[in-house]
Amino acid sequence: MGADPFIVNVARLRRTPGARRHEVRHGPAELISELRPATAADSAVPPGAEVTADVVLESYPGAVMVTGTVSAPWQGVCRRCTVAVGGQLSLAVGERYVDDEPGRHRPDDEEAYPLVDDQLDLKPLVRDALLLELPLAPLCRETCAGLCPTCGIDRNVEECGCVAPRDARWANLDVLR
Repeated sequence: MGADPFIVNVARLRRTPGARRHEVRHGPAELISELRPATAADSAVPPGAEVTADVVLESYPGAVMVTGTVSAPWQGVCRRCTVAVGGQLSLAVGERYVDDEPGRHRPDDEEAYPLVDDQLDLKPLVRDALLLELPLAPLCRETCAGLCPTCGIDRNVEECGCVAPRDARWANLDVLR
C-alpha cells in the first residue's frame, strides 16, 4: 500500500504563523476503520466507500487549526421495518492539532489532536466526526409504519387485520369504555 492519504506534512506551513493551505484528501473507509470501525448501532460507513476530508489548515504557534468538511456515504437498517437505508453525510469540522513532541510545550488540552514531527493525521478527526453523526436508529422515512408485531407484515406495503392484544394490567379500566 502506498502513502496514507490522510497524513499531511505541515512543516512548511508551520514556518509562517497565520499561513493557510487548502487540502482535499480522499481514501477508503478501511483507512479510518483501522483505528476503530465507523459504526453506530444500526448504521455504518460501508467497507470500500470513499471518505473525503476537504479542509483548510491554518498555522499558529505550537498548533494547526483544521476547519472544513468531512463526507462519506452511510448504510443502515430502518428501525421500524428493517429495510435497507442509506445516505450521504457531509459534516462541518473544526479541530486543533497541537505539538505532542518531547521538549515542546503542549497545552493541557485533552480535546486537541496530536501533531507529531510536523505530521498531521486526519484519520482520527474524520472517524470521530462520522461516528458522532451516523444515525443511531435510522428510518426509511418519518411516516414508516413498521412491521406488525403479531404477524410480521410490513404495514407500509399492506394492512393486516391483527388486533393488538390487551394488557391484563389495564383490564380493570376497560369498564370505563
